[in-house]
Amino acid sequence: MNGQPSRKALKTSFRASPRSIRPIYTGGPVLLTKDGQWLITTMGEEVLVTEVKTGLAIAKIRGDSTPITSLALSYHTEPPTLITAHSSMTIRYYPLPSSAPSTSTPKPPLLSYTRALSKAYSAPILISAVSPDSTLLATGSSDGIVKVWDLEGGYVTHLFRGHGGPVSALHFNFPNIEGEERRRMELITGSTDARVRIFDLRDASARVVGGGNAVKPKAVLEGHVSVVRGIDTTSDGKWAVTGGRDKVVLVWDMLSGETVGSSKKAGKGKATAIGTPKIVQTIIAQEQIESLGLLPSEESVAGSSTSRLLCYTGGDTGSVKIWDVLKGAEVGAMKGVEGVDEAEVDEDEQRGVLDVIYDSTTSSLVSIHADQNIIFHSLSSLQAVRQIVGFNDEIVDTTFLNSSSSSSHTHLALATNSNLIRLYSTSTFDVRLLSGHKDMVLCLDKSADNQWLVSGSKDRTARVWAPTPDGKGWKCIAICEGHAESIGAVAISRKMDDKGKSGRFLFTASQDRTIKMWDLTSLPLDPASFPDEPIKPRSMVTLKVHEKDINSLDLSPNDKFLASGSQDKLVKIFHVDFDASSGSAAGSLKLAGSCKGHRRGVWSVKFSRTDRVVASAANDKTVRLWSLDDFSCLKTFEGHTNAVLRVDFLSHGMQLITSARDGLVKLWNIKDEECVKTLDNHEDQVWALAISSDEKTIVSAGSDSVATFWEDSTEVEQAEKNDALVKAVQSEQDFTNYIVLKDYRRAILLALSMSQPGRLLNLFRTIITSPEPAEGSIIGSLEVDEVLQTLHGIDLVRLLKFVRDWNANAKTSPIAQTILYAIFKLRSPEDILQAFNSSNRPTNPVDEDGEEEIEEEGEEKKKKVLTKDEKLALPISIQELLDGLIPYSERHFARVDKLVQDSYMLDYVLGEMDGGLFGGEIMDVDE
Repeated sequence: MNGQPSRKALKTSFRASPRSIRPIYTGGPVLLTKDGQWLITTMGEEVLVTEVKTGLAIAKIRGDSTPITSLALSYHTEPPTLITAHSSMTIRYYPLPSSAPSTSTPKPPLLSYTRALSKAYSAPILISAVSPDSTLLATGSSDGIVKVWDLEGGYVTHLFRGHGGPVSALHFNFPNIEGEERRRMELITGSTDARVRIFDLRDASARVVGGGNAVKPKAVLEGHVSVVRGIDTTSDGKWAVTGGRDKVVLVWDMLSGETVGSSKKAGKGKATAIGTPKIVQTIIAQEQIESLGLLPSEESVAGSSTSRLLCYTGGDTGSVKIWDVLKGAEVGAMKGVEGVDEAEVDEDEQRGVLDVIYDSTTSSLVSIHADQNIIFHSLSSLQAVRQIVGFNDEIVDTTFLNSSSSSSHTHLALATNSNLIRLYSTSTFDVRLLSGHKDMVLCLDKSADNQWLVSGSKDRTARVWAPTPDGKGWKCIAICEGHAESIGAVAISRKMDDKGKSGRFLFTASQDRTIKMWDLTSLPLDPASFPDEPIKPRSMVTLKVHEKDINSLDLSPNDKFLASGSQDKLVKIFHVDFDASSGSAAGSLKLAGSCKGHRRGVWSVKFSRTDRVVASAANDKTVRLWSLDDFSCLKTFEGHTNAVLRVDFLSHGMQLITSARDGLVKLWNIKDEECVKTLDNHEDQVWALAISSDEKTIVSAGSDSVATFWEDSTEVEQAEKNDALVKAVQSEQDFTNYIVLKDYRRAILLALSMSQPGRLLNLFRTIITSPEPAEGSIIGSLEVDEVLQTLHGIDLVRLLKFVRDWNANAKTSPIAQTILYAIFKLRSPEDILQAFNSSNRPTNPVDEDGEEEIEEEGEEKKKKVLTKDEKLALPISIQELLDGLIPYSERHFARVDKLVQDSYMLDYVLGEMDGGLFGGEIMDVDE
């Protein structure tokens, strides 16, 4: 092979992995299943079910095209049922999947609802809760009405009015007292009028009869001065806690004035009257409470097990706190979004906690934040063990990283419309946020060993990040300051030293049209030697190189050349000289040449790792390949319908991968300038591309907040093609053998299963035109007649579909009519109709996601692009069959009638020729 890779090394296809990063939460209610495995989040009109451990999408709910205002989980069925409330005042029941889908797909399956309660309210439902025994559903609306529903029957059992504003909290209190029957069934509500109300569900007057009756609460608890946001009670009903936006948590003695048990005066099995609950403790939370709950008595906090009564709170400061309820003391606190300083939290109200969920399976608390972050906190360590970013906004750049010396990538860094860098674990999709920049991060780059990350920002600085010695975090080790405008491109040195390290110098490009070269030799290579405070490297070169904004920089693999792309339509190549042999490092930058040819601004430049060429992507919808010898354009690649934003090399420099504003990612062969594959999984412009070291994975990300992992499927698809070819050859051999053995039953069934109407037509033609047809057979073979008479439903429908197609052609119509006559002769109409009913044809068309479209939900209809075999195998309805058969059959019979009429004329002419008009004259001549 002479050291050159063969064409077999070229990649031909990539497939979207189901482990892509997608938006899963944009605000609204969030639930966690009882087993802690699935997270249920809201995205406006949709609900997503995600597996917590892997981050894979399990299912999706589209709703009724109006925003979802509340979620609740009921375990009265198996699998559990998700209950959604919509802005349209509709309640829907969605059974969750019993398990994760067996086949991994990039797009989750769509769930259908089993029950819908239309116009359940006259105002939007704000909150809902399911009773502990999963028999009742309570809903509270913005008009201050609370309804209790029977989950199984779907009807209203109780109606409670009297709230002074929208309902803000709901809690079922079904206390379990050992040795006694359940004495209370209560619903506790909170409202914006700062009052807590207790309603008795066993009170007969509270039940809805006919039109429904309103009932007064059993007790009204006053103590808050603002909206009540959280209510919880102990399992024995002794204690209750309430929290609100007045920054206090109130602890109530619910059995105050009550004798626990039954009294003789009240009669056997009856309890004494309950007195008004009393406040026994007031906890000053120093933040507006948005969520609270009680922890089980056996739960251990901060590594120590205790029997104290503990509760947790989440509020507007973004942290989760744990309190000793009876003492009113803080036991512990869990920080909010990682990487965000407390000072920043005070300035940004969007980091507050909206809800906190207790997960008993992992002894953790899950906090949902207003900035779409979801954090899992361990109760034993009070540390964040997992963080999920619900929405990344627009992704502008991405790159792979390694936190250790491992050859496989451990992290993926994302730069978004934020000053925080998202660092995703490639194995679990756990997220860590790197804070330090004061403004939006615009660009990323990495060192050759994948262990240093460089970022450029609108705050006019570039930062160098490295993994901490324990490998669990990342820290900033250098800050480059000096540009007058935002930094839009960075490039760190590529060449590895004798110790296998890189990153000796760094280039940054700014909107001030200058490029700076920074000395990074002062940075320690050993993570254990990293300084506590970031080092500020020295700028060795400052050079104005373009007339407009510089969009991209790239260094050649040997660090000898630097390429820059700018909005001034130029690609410039520079000679790089760096010398660190002396005590002080020195560097220089000299223009080598300019590449002219693009008609609009250049967005991306990239050096080939094997050849002396550089690729550029521009706003003129083209990608160009330039020679480093004379800076001429070698090739031009056209195919994108909008500006090309990113370009990179693949397959030892023999292929290109590009992304553009049209939302497409394209794979090109450089030799023939051909696009061999177009990858489509984005709905907006694709700003970022990242390629793994082994080139088996490509990540594309863009304005739709989606980061798609494309896995190399070249070998897989080739293996599938080979298997299909082997199977086809084997089937063809079997078919030929059946014909030779005159085993027509198996031959016909095999041709139907293979969807090969041509072979089937030749088989029927051979039998029908046989010179020695079997006596008493309609087709010409008694065995074939028996096959037609006993074909199963789906096979009969397929055969009739083939007959319909053959009937449309005058050459094959006689065969089609003969088979059709045989089927109608051998089978009853009821039998044929039953075959169509058993073919299980889907009632709704299939869209591009592989999901059935629901017309009532107003979804835009799409047509799925099917292969030829899929089209042949797709069942049809009896109406479609008749619509295709009748017109052509009428035409065939009309043509036969005309032939019969023409035959009469022919008989007449022949008869006249025989002894008619010319017969006498011929006889006279003969005489």
